Amino acid sequence: MAGHWEHFPHEADVGIRGFGATLAEAFEQAALAMSATVCELGVIKAQESITIECEAPDRELLFVEWLNALIYQMSTRKMLFSRFSVQLDGGQLHAEAWGEPVDRTRHEPAVEIKGATYTSLRVAQQAGEWVAQTVVDV
Repeated sequence: MAGHWEHFPHEADVGIRGFGATLAEAFEQAALAMSATVCELGVIKAQESITIECEAPDRELLFVEWLNALIYQMSTRKMLFSRFSVQLDGGQLHAEAWGEPVDRTRHEPAVEIKGATYTSLRVAQQAGEWVAQTVVDV
């Protein structure tokens, strides 16, 4: 099964879930799910790339660190991202994110993501694929 993502219901915030054949792919798909909470992925052009590096002592904490590092880049650079490449080495993550500066008219951002939380946090293998999920505060 190819990597994919979905949203799941959670009171006032948004649950995101990424699936992949590898843990890295599940992290990439979850980042797409997070971007899709802001606007339609198809309108975000993958024009510029940035590098993101982070580390944590376990997979769940690394997942939250990854999303929060991405949220930080979105906020400080005023960018949206539509393509990701993640490499994992133990507790270290190295990633590239491709996107473009926010164009409010074209992107029509629906929400601003404040942060990834530990609510419903889960990173595990299930049914032959990896799943990475959490709730993001919007």
